[in-house]
Amino acid sequence: MIFDEPRARALLQEAAAPAGIDPAGAVLLALGQNAVFDLPAEGLVAKVGRTPGAADRAGRELALAGWLDGAGVPVVRPADPAVRLVREHPVTLWHRLGDPVRPARPVDLAPLLRALHALPAAPVPSVPSVPLGRRDLLAPVDDWLTAAEGHVDPADAAFLRVRKETFVTAIAELAPVLPPGPIHGDALPRNVHVTPDGPVLLDLEYMAADLREHDLVVLALSQDRYGVPAEEVAAFHAAYGWDVREWPGFAVLRGARETASAAWVAQQAAGNPAARAEFRRRVDSLRDGATDVRWFAF
Repeated sequence: MIFDEPRARALLQEAAAPAGIDPAGAVLLALGQNAVFDLPAEGLVAKVGRTPGAADRAGRELALAGWLDGAGVPVVRPADPAVRLVREHPVTLWHRLGDPVRPARPVDLAPLLRALHALPAAPVPSVPSVPLGRRDLLAPVDDWLTAAEGHVDPADAAFLRVRKETFVTAIAELAPVLPPGPIHGDALPRNVHVTPDGPVLLDLEYMAADLREHDLVVLALSQDRYGVPAEEVAAFHAAYGWDVREWPGFAVLRGARETASAAWVAQQAAGNPAARAEFRRRVDSLRDGATDVRWFAF
């Protein structure tokens, strides 16, 4: 079944009643791996998971937010430790942050990542049933491509599968510069909320214990693929204290993330001509080695 705004709203409605929450006036903030709804009258934000059966991942995110908050990292806080399941989709509730004082910029990520990357690699915190494991960018690629069967060119899917295996091998051979440890896993300005007291980190579902370089490659890649201005990326690197593009392993993590990003769009191809066109754009640019072809966010 297609996961779109009406579907997500219906799931939110089912989860809200038993929790004593009125979802009237809910405003959709984002529709990606989760549908994120602002519930201003309740002082809450609700996240409705796209993927059925992902309760463990949702519970892990709640627990990690509590751990980071206790460690002094500015982070969004859970309003309820429980994961509600509606037709197998996880629904979680979070404290609503006030309206941002301005849009988040790349440089706002720097202090958050420095605080996160200062946390020790061990002991690695665990949450029920799900440890803080590696950031395996490529693990879902096959599932995303399988979900797109009949809607994308099989040759494009085959190309991404081969490319995926190449990068699985290459990542295992990387020698990092930074000491490995806790990372955010999807470090982009969209996952930062700027409050009067400073930036706050959002969306911890991809948090892992892995190469810290993962968190820095995300933004560097966005300069070429998503049009983030070069001066903003430079300001981020200056504030963090290191430019990951100087690292020999940068091309490997960039290539792995691009492969995963192309496959992620494929799962939305059914009934969505724009997603099919974007998937083809991404695959064509990867096949041609055109690293400066602009991609468009979904």
